[in-house]
Amino acid sequence: MKIADWIFGWLLFLGGIGHGLGSLKAYSHSPELLLWAECATLAVWLLAALNLLRASRPEDRPLAWVSFFGCLAWGAAAVAFGRLIRDVLDFRPLINLILALVLAAFSLRTASTRASVSTT
Repeated sequence: MKIADWIFGWLLFLGGIGHGLGSLKAYSHSPELLLWAECATLAVWLLAALNLLRASRPEDRPLAWVSFFGCLAWGAAAVAFGRLIRDVLDFRPLINLILALVLAAFSLRTASTRASVSTT
């Protein structure tokens, strides 16, 4: 399960690269839109980093909760984008929604597990 967690975290990061390159191509003529689009790229990279960090720290429940709520927010943003382009099933919002929901599930699992008590 940990390998799948890592894979989805890296897929989210790679999606951010795609978003950044696509934004450069689509908005190079409009610096204001490009700035906001690249801010979304930064946001997805930070969320991917949180998830990769959480995957390597299964005892860090506060980090898992932050990751969980971040993933829910990213999923909501993906759905909102899909509605704006009038196609929620378009690849761009759909893949972001799927990645966000899978990572949210992993995060919730991490957040809700009891920390193991070590006896020394």
